[in-house]
Amino acid sequence: MQDPILESSAAAACPPGLPAAWHDTLSAQLAADEHPLEWLPLNLDGQLQYADSLLVLTDRRWLFCGADAQSCRSWPLRPDLHLKLQDHAGVGSLELVDEHARLARWRYTMDSHPQALRLLARHESLRQPSDDAPPAPAADIAAKDTQPPRASSLFRLWRFARPYRRQLGIGLVLTLISTGASLVPPYLTMPLMDDVLIPFQNGEPIHWNLVTLYLGGLLASSLVAWALGWGRSAILAWVSERIGADLRTSTYQHLQQLSLQYFGGKRTGDLMARIGSESDRICLFLSLHLLDFFTDILMIVMTAAILLSIDPWLALATLAPLPIILWMIHWVRDRLRHGFEKADRVWSEITNVLADTIPGIRVVKAFAQEKREVARFREANDRNLAINDRVNALWSLFTPTVTLLTELGLLVVWVFGIWLVSRQAITVGVLTAFLAYISRFYVRLDSMSRIVSVTQRAAAGAKRIFDILDHVSSVPEPAEPRPMNQIRGRIELSRIGFRYGNRSVIQDLSLDIAPGEMVGLVGHSGSGKSTLVNLICRFYDVSQGAIRLDGIDIRQYAISDYRRHIGLVLQEPFLFYGSVAENIAYGRPDASRADIIAAARAAHAHEFILRLPHGYDSLVGERGQALSGGERQRISIARAILIDPPILILDEATSSVDTATENEIQKALDNLVKGRTTISIAHRLSTLREADRLVVMDSGRIVEIGRHDELLAREGAYARLYQAQLQGALPPSRATGHSAHEADDDSDS
Repeated sequence: MQDPILESSAAAACPPGLPAAWHDTLSAQLAADEHPLEWLPLNLDGQLQYADSLLVLTDRRWLFCGADAQSCRSWPLRPDLHLKLQDHAGVGSLELVDEHARLARWRYTMDSHPQALRLLARHESLRQPSDDAPPAPAADIAAKDTQPPRASSLFRLWRFARPYRRQLGIGLVLTLISTGASLVPPYLTMPLMDDVLIPFQNGEPIHWNLVTLYLGGLLASSLVAWALGWGRSAILAWVSERIGADLRTSTYQHLQQLSLQYFGGKRTGDLMARIGSESDRICLFLSLHLLDFFTDILMIVMTAAILLSIDPWLALATLAPLPIILWMIHWVRDRLRHGFEKADRVWSEITNVLADTIPGIRVVKAFAQEKREVARFREANDRNLAINDRVNALWSLFTPTVTLLTELGLLVVWVFGIWLVSRQAITVGVLTAFLAYISRFYVRLDSMSRIVSVTQRAAAGAKRIFDILDHVSSVPEPAEPRPMNQIRGRIELSRIGFRYGNRSVIQDLSLDIAPGEMVGLVGHSGSGKSTLVNLICRFYDVSQGAIRLDGIDIRQYAISDYRRHIGLVLQEPFLFYGSVAENIAYGRPDASRADIIAAARAAHAHEFILRLPHGYDSLVGERGQALSGGERQRISIARAILIDPPILILDEATSSVDTATENEIQKALDNLVKGRTTISIAHRLSTLREADRLVVMDSGRIVEIGRHDELLAREGAYARLYQAQLQGALPPSRATGHSAHEADDDSDS
């Protein structure tokens, strides 16, 4: 039974404006010292049916309450929790995710969208609290990827450095000791001058014991500083290389887990630049510049302490230019940060041009567009040059100014030091030591000012990499994946819908495909055939409804486990650089040569493979350019055959081959589809005559279902498509309903 005191306290904590219907439910869930911060009334359930519920953000957890108290759930606030907001044509969606999976998803109609934005902003303010800043507005949160990088991005690298904290600790200790050892020689010059050289000039004999002692100390300190410096550099370089390698691996691994929707909005060259050059820049910063920075800090602090201990007044005069230099560093840092971020974006444009034109060099030459591509490259290169000129103009003014201030600091030491020597306040040895120390001090200060540029470049690179790592897949893994046992292959599409932005692609579509059945998809351009296949493969998730495999929602399966049971043959086959055998065995790397050959025979590829110079060990070239389109297609079919999937999806599998080759492949496919659930999008309608059922689609809906002969007899949409293709009234690509336009539409979807 609820404690009356607790209940009263919780009820009092209910925020003003909360619908009265939820007061009792919320009061029963809140602890005595728990305070609601924001809330969102929800009016849709998981099936997009109207149902009231409440989502509350408190100072310690997320709380979701359904129609009754028994349906309430909560998730404690953690730094790795992210709230993702999306809206699709009148329906808003909030997803609570962590680094591994989606924990929950809630939906609402758009009249609640302003409250959802406030909820998102409050959650972000809790994840990134600020002592003097109010919660960030939702618009700022949505645009966080466009914010300039901050040096704080580098602190996030600690998650990659944590496994090597022992080696880092050893390196820092060696840095401390080696820096201290390097400060011993100037200190020994004081007694060497005052106790040996100056008395000798005044007529006293040289004390060789003291000379030996002081010179031995100079040699020993130099050797110790060298040995420790070498050990420090070796250890920290070893650590930084592994941090860089882990960073590249984690970024690439995270990229592999993202959905196709993410890659649809990115350029290949940009992603390559982030993983390649940006991680190298960070590695160089960690191994070289960060080590120098810590050494500079230690040197400055230790030198200042020694100078103050020798003569405070001379030390204060020596350090007079320091505040001015520090102010300049702060002033220049913000301007460099913006400049380097722009330079990185423009550099990605250059990489994108290379990534576009080098793989597509045949198309460039075929259409005689070499000059155009050179002009495009020159334009991007000129923008990069202009931005770097602005950064260099600022940096070229900053560096000489710091050098001038350091020279003025040395002049101050000379003037004030000579005055003190003349008044016999200090000795010549003290002045000599001061000059030696202050030279090192200002050299280190100048070096530390120069690291501002390197730090901002590394921060820009870290931000661009963490933009990838922070992105959450729109096709998340289930929190508790359901194991996949024996798969029969029944596919149920239950009133599914899919939207891309505000554009509806699939609408209220239902279809039941029996195990072992072959279903052909046909329709006009943009009818949604390829989108439907992408949803079944779970390249995207449905916006409404559900897709079930053997009665289980496919979102309950681990993505990799689910896709291992699907064989996919695309219209445009993609082959990796490597041998023919390696490409056939891509889905089963451990396959034997006999299995590879058997798959090739089934795909009618064995004969042409044997005619290659090295047979199955022949290189196919980048993207399979050493082979014809039909040969690439047959290898991709063999690749699908080898994994022996219970579900087979053929997306225009025979569109890239001639009639004779198509007949051979069709025979192989006729044997392949037996006993498998097959979904086929065909280039030529005649190839689908033997399908168990044909599904005719139009504008994301099913308009006809039946066998080839039945649909022709109905004289409906399918009959019109067939007759148009048969009579040549339309080009085959138009008649079958799959053109370049549809490919673009479906890829966007």
